[in-house]
Amino acid sequence: MVVRGAEFERDFHDSGASTASLAGSPRGGVPFSIPQVVTAEAHSLFHPSADTGSTRALHLIGAGSIAVALAVMAIKYAAFVVTGSVALYSDALESIVNLVTAVAALLAIYISSRPADRKHPFGHHKAEYLSAVLEGALIVVAAVLIFREAYDAFVNPRVIEDFGLGMVLSGVATVLNGGWSAFLIRRGRRLRSPALVADGWHLLTDVMTSVGVIAGLLLAAITGLNVLDPLLAVAVACYILWSGSKIALASMSGLLDEAADGEIQARIREAIRQSGGGALEAHDVRTRQAGRAVFIEFHLVVPGTMTVHAAHDICDRLETALKSEIEGAQVVIHVEPEHKAKDHAKGTITIPL
Repeated sequence: MVVRGAEFERDFHDSGASTASLAGSPRGGVPFSIPQVVTAEAHSLFHPSADTGSTRALHLIGAGSIAVALAVMAIKYAAFVVTGSVALYSDALESIVNLVTAVAALLAIYISSRPADRKHPFGHHKAEYLSAVLEGALIVVAAVLIFREAYDAFVNPRVIEDFGLGMVLSGVATVLNGGWSAFLIRRGRRLRSPALVADGWHLLTDVMTSVGVIAGLLLAAITGLNVLDPLLAVAVACYILWSGSKIALASMSGLLDEAADGEIQARIREAIRQSGGGALEAHDVRTRQAGRAVFIEFHLVVPGTMTVHAAHDICDRLETALKSEIEGAQVVIHVEPEHKAKDHAKGTITIPL
């Protein structure tokens, strides 16, 4: 319920409301307005809550990524040492990037899971996007280093040594990376973690380049064309430059408050339609995605004779429905009297009686 003065503050705490604002003319009274917007984020300053299960899972997965990156880096570096192959060097160098980004992803997950505070009333969800942008930048650095090493191999050709052991080591690292990348992408999507999904896709590109390197070196061993070694390194560098730019651009879209995808928006609209009984319509529905949080705001039109108490009850019901339908939903609702209705305007949601 929204009332004046001290009653408003007391009722806000008692009800756990997160309706946005009310503005209109009560029947038989004077116009009134409440200037501030009361949101779920503001409520969390007094009643912080978090999905501790999901957060714990993210922390464990992030720590697992660091352990896997360390193991793969050691195996790939050993393959480079025993063979002297510049292509395997490029593969090992990318594993160093994997380790750094795994640490950055874990740090970003820790920061993003912190509850909202007075300086960050909307939470810290975007920290994961910063991690993914950093990952893209580091991939570019790795590509430059690989180009330099490949050029040196062209100028001073190298003979690949202990080929069989190098291939076995590279194969073991590739299988380990492949299994972990599939796990990260699957779990990251389920937990809606941009940092984990980006890390998973990066590892998958690492797997693909490793397979290409192994195939190319086998061809070089069969044909005796050692020039294939630096050529493969250049191909790896070009590929990871392309994949790194995709990761960085996707993350920058999140930093720029990209709207939730079409499937989520359709579920939001259906939840409003099914749970908004008593209201007339909803319009100006806007969403934005920030890590695992989905921010939803819209205007809800109610009959002019409806009491503030009744309008508040509808808002509570809508908030509960949206949070049940959309994991991580943060809801802001602006209630308006019926003369503000937009009827059949594009995007308007008509609520059945």
